[in-house]
Amino acid sequence: MKKEEQWDLIISAESRWWDLNLSGLWKYRDLIQLFVYRDIVAKYKQTILGPLWHIIQPLFSTLVFTVVFGKFAKIPTDGIPHLAFYMSGIVLWSYFANCLMGTSNTFVSNASIFGKVYFPRMTVPISVVFSNLIQLGIQSSLFMAIWFYYKFQNRLGEINLTYLPLIPVLILQMGLLGLGFGILISSLVTKYRDLTYLIAFGIQLWMYASPVVYPLAEVPIEMRKYVEWNPMVPVLESFRLVFFGKGTVDIQSCTLSWVITLFVLILGMFSFHKVEKTFMDTV
Repeated sequence: MKKEEQWDLIISAESRWWDLNLSGLWKYRDLIQLFVYRDIVAKYKQTILGPLWHIIQPLFSTLVFTVVFGKFAKIPTDGIPHLAFYMSGIVLWSYFANCLMGTSNTFVSNASIFGKVYFPRMTVPISVVFSNLIQLGIQSSLFMAIWFYYKFQNRLGEINLTYLPLIPVLILQMGLLGLGFGILISSLVTKYRDLTYLIAFGIQLWMYASPVVYPLAEVPIEMRKYVEWNPMVPVLESFRLVFFGKGTVDIQSCTLSWVITLFVLILGMFSFHKVEKTFMDTV
């Protein structure tokens, strides 16, 4: 009796709209590692300071925010030292914004690779989310140095150990949110290139609509019901609650934030899956 042949991989011409083939991402995990390495090398190649830019950029941004919003505009920071307050917001926002920006041009920037060999296309945007963790780690070290500086001056309280395990959850949520919005925009960019010019501007506006340069406590009560639809608000406020003991956080806003995050991620994945079959005809 003839033995049935066993195939390691079956590539089919058609698939159902809900078949995302997520198991293929685990099978190609080594490729994700290679893409992470590629992103890191490409980012620092032919630069003199290399990873030091991850310290210089947030430090200068923090100093500018301290002068403009702290000294001139005199926006309250909930009793938190300006340098520590603005650095906490910039570090988190930079990770989210970089994930969104890095994944929003996936199809266009990788068309030459996608057109030559098969592999799960989702590996590329996922690698961007992982590669940005290195930048987050470096900038978080800078934030902790500032935190310890003010701590030794008795200008900050103790870290809230009860909520400390929330930090990995907040990082996960920012990565998923940036990935979701990024791949959703990437799916639209294949047909509407004008979006590439609006992304950076939109992220900048989004930052000022988030409590990066001001605490949520300064937002009028009647406006908070609209602000709560911003999924980054509970993330920023929860982070400050852990390290500064001050932040306007409740279960309802956190739940809504996660619902929006998962909705955007699922919508982005289905859009990405649909476009990846035909994008070579439009790119």
